[in-house]
Amino acid sequence: MAERSTAAVDVADNSGDEPLTAKADAASTDGMADTQDAEGASSSDAENGRDGSAAVPASPDLHSGHKLARRYRLEECVTRLDGFSSWRAVDEKLRRAVGVHLLPADHPRARSVLAAARSSALLGDPRFVQVLDAVEEGNLVYVVHEWLPDATELTALLAAGPMDAHDAYQLVSQISQAMAAAHREGLAHLRLTPGAVLRSSTGQYRIRGLAVNAALRGITADQPLRTDTEAIGALLYAALTRRWPYESDAYGLSGLPKDLGLIPPDQVRAGVHRGLSELAMRALANDGATASRQEQPCTTPDELAKAVAAMPRILPPEPAFTAPPEYQRTTYQQGTYGRPSARPSSATQPVIAVPPPPLQSRTGKALKWAVSALLIAALGLGSWQLAETVLDRGKDSGEPTPTRTTDSGGDDKNAVEPSKPVSVVRAQDYDPLGADGSEKPASIENVYDGDASSYWTTDGYYSADFGRLKEGVGVVLDLGKVQQVGNVEVSFLGGSTSVELRSTEGSSIPQLPDAFTKITKGTGTKVSLKPDKAVQARYLLVWLTKLPLSDDGNYRGKISDIKVTS
Repeated sequence: MAERSTAAVDVADNSGDEPLTAKADAASTDGMADTQDAEGASSSDAENGRDGSAAVPASPDLHSGHKLARRYRLEECVTRLDGFSSWRAVDEKLRRAVGVHLLPADHPRARSVLAAARSSALLGDPRFVQVLDAVEEGNLVYVVHEWLPDATELTALLAAGPMDAHDAYQLVSQISQAMAAAHREGLAHLRLTPGAVLRSSTGQYRIRGLAVNAALRGITADQPLRTDTEAIGALLYAALTRRWPYESDAYGLSGLPKDLGLIPPDQVRAGVHRGLSELAMRALANDGATASRQEQPCTTPDELAKAVAAMPRILPPEPAFTAPPEYQRTTYQQGTYGRPSARPSSATQPVIAVPPPPLQSRTGKALKWAVSALLIAALGLGSWQLAETVLDRGKDSGEPTPTRTTDSGGDDKNAVEPSKPVSVVRAQDYDPLGADGSEKPASIENVYDGDASSYWTTDGYYSADFGRLKEGVGVVLDLGKVQQVGNVEVSFLGGSTSVELRSTEGSSIPQLPDAFTKITKGTGTKVSLKPDKAVQARYLLVWLTKLPLSDDGNYRGKISDIKVTS
């Protein structure tokens, strides 16, 4: 694409056409200060070949409150320079703030301003502050654009100090991509200064004054692509160093020392990102010279955007950790709890209210007598009622009380049936885990003979757990048939013995103790083994699990009696 020689090349003079209006969603701010325009005016004229010899009419003499097209109400003049003025205004139709550029219709640059504004409005790129209207009305020409109240000028951002590497990377990346898109549509800026770059609250950079700012000042360039690329390089240089990359001061930034020429940003300030420093030097008009190597200069915004994309991505800095405040110990933890205060207490003593004087008048005395009479009457009435109650009780106690008989012959279904003894047909020693399978069978009948002096005893063992030879020994009781068992009472001699009650409904004695069902257990010299609920069984196993120490130094179990009840 051929380069353009003005800010709005190839745009015809459409002064007779209807105004072109482009609606936008956001408001805008112009923000161009008079001082910035004054600072950059002379340098821009010299650099961009502006012709200032032509007579320029004075800017329109308007005041706040003036309305344009019965819609745009002027609020505040922010710039008045070179025959035009810039205002903050209000769009009363859409109720939003807008910016307005005003100049006389006979201004020599009025036609070029209208053409530049209309071509910029057709771009419709959200990275640029949108032109909303471009109108010639009577003896006035005005351009309406967005106003962004929540955006901040790059000038204000740089006033706080240089940017970190991530912010500078985002700046050059977004600006170069936006200008590359504008140049593809045949538009150039030619006045890309820190005042023309805004950063929104979301971190997005937006460019204002595309083609229009240069047309207002009559700025032209033989190489608009190179001019805008160098301007982006200057913005990056300023973001990295907070210095303007020329000898003269501009836009609130100090220029470089004289006679040193253009030096890389990383030599101006320590800690500058090396890749961004080289990128700024490639974009500026220095034939691409860098501090460490010779790179081809970036002569167009598109080349600069590609160079930025080829760089390793610069991540944002990690958030700084804020140390928590020092822990404040309480008075109790500091050891002063309960101690008297070193300073005298300033609290005042509570004032004791003086009770009102008693009733001394005649009315007061009468009231006291009335209350006394009521109390005496209440006491008398209470005494009379108490005496009457006592007399009534005495009369009732002298009368015979009728008795109520119950027929005992009826069936009482709720009566608990008493337990009955269950006869033991025979008993058998049970030692399936022993070597000989037998445990003193000669005296086994003593466990159910009803004689408390006779007993059945186990063999002697070296410990209470049968010398760790087996789990236990026991006695099997044969009830003759399956019967209900409600309780089994076992009496021991020789000391406290641990015992379990197990049962089976089978017709034969199981070979191993685990084949029996465990019912309950207990410990003592007289243990009542009562199931949670009555069980049906023919064979009961009284299984000894822990033996007491006998007089001969061995551990033996002795059962003197076993009683079974239903």
